[in-house]
This record gives sequence, structure tokens and C-alpha cells, in this order.
Amino acid sequence: MLRDEDRIFTNLYGFKDSGLEGARSLGDWDDTKGLLARGREGIVEEMKESGLRGRGGAGFGCGMKWSFMPKEASGRPHYLVVNADEGEPGTCKDREILRNEPHKLVEGCLVAGFAMGANTAYIYVRGEFLREAEALQRAIDEANEAGLIGKDACGSGWDFDVHLHLGQGAYICGEETALIESLEGKKGQPRLKPPFPANVGLYGCPTTVNNVETIAVAPTILRRGGDWFAGLGRPNNTGTKIFCISGHVENPCTVEEEMGISLRELIDKHAGGVRGGWGNLQAVIPGGSSVPVVPKSVCDTLCLDFDSCSEAKTGLGTGAVIVMDKSVDVLRAIARLSRFYMHESCGQCTPCREGTGWLWRMMERVCEGNATLDELDVLEEVTYQIEGHTICALGDAAAWPVQGLFRHFRPQMEERIAAQQAATATEAA
Repeated sequence: MLRDEDRIFTNLYGFKDSGLEGARSLGDWDDTKGLLARGREGIVEEMKESGLRGRGGAGFGCGMKWSFMPKEASGRPHYLVVNADEGEPGTCKDREILRNEPHKLVEGCLVAGFAMGANTAYIYVRGEFLREAEALQRAIDEANEAGLIGKDACGSGWDFDVHLHLGQGAYICGEETALIESLEGKKGQPRLKPPFPANVGLYGCPTTVNNVETIAVAPTILRRGGDWFAGLGRPNNTGTKIFCISGHVENPCTVEEEMGISLRELIDKHAGGVRGGWGNLQAVIPGGSSVPVVPKSVCDTLCLDFDSCSEAKTGLGTGAVIVMDKSVDVLRAIARLSRFYMHESCGQCTPCREGTGWLWRMMERVCEGNATLDELDVLEEVTYQIEGHTICALGDAAAWPVQGLFRHFRPQMEERIAAQQAATATEAA
């Protein structure tokens, strides 16, 4: 259970002023010049000590990622790109930061940009987030007027500009290289790696792409110390995390909690419990729509951190907890996700372009009971032929929900088919 004094996002619900004056009253922009005075290496080492792992879903070490940026000047500018293209179904954490705590993000951009030698940051915001983009632009303007960013940011001698870019609502642009392509004015399609963005990124220059939450927590970590952040959560899964709880709970909400909190405690404490009681729980998708669904038997003991979720053959992802009670047709729910990934595939890779559509059509047949048991085996096999065989992880995101269904709900799939076959036989008789 996270103590109030350890919360980083103290205005997550917008009860207080989200402008510069309100942000300063909450501790933002407090001696930012002193943070920058620690130097690039000092900041990166502090972030490594904190153990912060990326909050966008992949969970890669933040300090390690920053250290990949070239140390020596090469004549090419360095860029920081912030991924605010929050298109994962069930996920709504970053929009709360943009709406209610935008100055944490702007200050985080300055600190992170300085640490990686970047004089410019681009914040790529999902096109549907109009009000959130307005709030963020106000914060950028306020910071510029106060001399906190821009030329000689915070009196540090470091010039730093922040630009906001609105996307067009394409889910694929949440992938870092597709996001870079979109920023450059091209079609949002992922790039082959290597080269990695740290060497050849935006406009062919060294670039680091980080999630909104990852960047926003950086100044607080530097102020309180990496050891403070590392003291929260569990080993290798440190700090706090913003969770979004939706679906069949009494009070859907977004909340900051300690990494490693049990799923049941999170739902009972903050969301008022499962609708109809814990016994009415059927399944949960613990990390946004792209991770495998798990049944109640797993939910009973599941802890929400990267390693625990991986051991349970699912994923923490973005921390978007989607709760399904026993009224849900879980087969139909996963089929709906298959349709989403089919629609959002950029079509660049054959396994994803062809496979996602095939998955959806097969899932529709399963839902209607019109498939055969042999076809179930083929369907499961195809998910593994898609997984890991595409440039980006969208193919994996399409395959994993179906794999979770097979892992835990195959009997229901077989029952659906058997019931339809029995009904057809009865009609024929």
C-alpha cells in the first residue's frame, strides 16, 4: 500500500490548479537548475539506481536507455521524443498526466533532454486528446514565459525547446519508430532495427523515445533520490505505477499505487471491488488489451509488476486492468480485440497484415460455434506463427489475447462448438 507522502502525482484528479503556480506549490520546478548541475552522467546514474523501468509497456530500464545516447558531440542534434499516443484499449493514465499534471512532464523533458544531450523535445500526442493537448500547450507556454525552458533554461546555460505534435489517432504510431516516421511527415510504419533510434532516429539523428509517465516521474526521483524510489515496490520492479481500472468494478478509476500490489487489493481498495463480489469475477486483462487474459484462479494471487505478470504468462503492459465478470462472453470479448488489431495493422509485414484478419475471422467463427475442433488447433498454431515474426510488436499484441484464451478458456471454446453442432444435428433430424 502506497503512503500518501510517497505519491509522485499529487494532482492526478485535477482537484488543484494545474497551471505553473499550482505546480510549483506541489514541488514542481523546485531548483531544477540544481538538478541539471549534477551533469549528464550524474543524472543517468541516479536513474539507473532508481531501477525505473519504462512505463509504456515494455519495461526496459530507463537509465540504461538514456545511456545509449552518444556521449561525444558529432555535429548532429540529439532529440527526446515523448510518446503520448495512448491508443491501447483500456489505458487512460497518460491523459490524466497531460490534463492535470502537465508541468511534471515538461520539467521531466528538460531533465531527460539534458541527460541525453538533447536541446529539443517533441511530445507526440494522440489526435483525439484535444483538451489534454490544450492543457499541455498552456504548460509549455507558461514554462517558456517563466524562462524555465527555452534559451538558458532555468538559468542553467542549457537551451531547450519543447514542441507538441498531434497525431491522427493511429494505434501503430505508439510504436517508437512508427512514431518517428509520423513525426517526419511520413506514413506511420515501423522501421527495421538496427539501426536503433539512439543512433539513427528522428531526422537521422540520435533520439530517445520514452513514455509520458516515465519522463514525468524523473524530476521527483532526482529530488528524492534513486534509493527512495528503489525502496518502493519489489526488487527489479521498483517505484510507483499509475494503474487504470475499468470494466465490471463498482468504481472505475485511475490511481497511483506501489509496484507489486496484488490485483485483488488494487481492485478492492480503489475500485470498490468486482461488481457482484470477488466470486463473480471471471477474468482480467491486467495490462491493456495486448496482454493475455487470465482467469479468476490466477487473479486470486497475481501481483502487478513486470516479473510476476510474466511468471503468470501475461504482462503488466501499461497497467490497464480490464475486469470481466461472469456476465461477459469472454470469447466474444477477445474476438472484438482481434478486430481492433486487424484494423490497426499498418500492413507492412505479411504475418500481421494477413494473420490479424484471419485471426478475427476465425474468432468470429468460434464465437458462433461454426468452427471445428481441428480448426482450433490451427488457430492456436497460427498465433505462434504471427508472434515474433513482425517488425514491431503489433503482431504479438494481436496473438497474445488469443493465446491467453486458449491457455485458460479452451473448454469454453470447445463447448461453444459442440453446442452448435448439437443444435445443427437436431435441426437436421
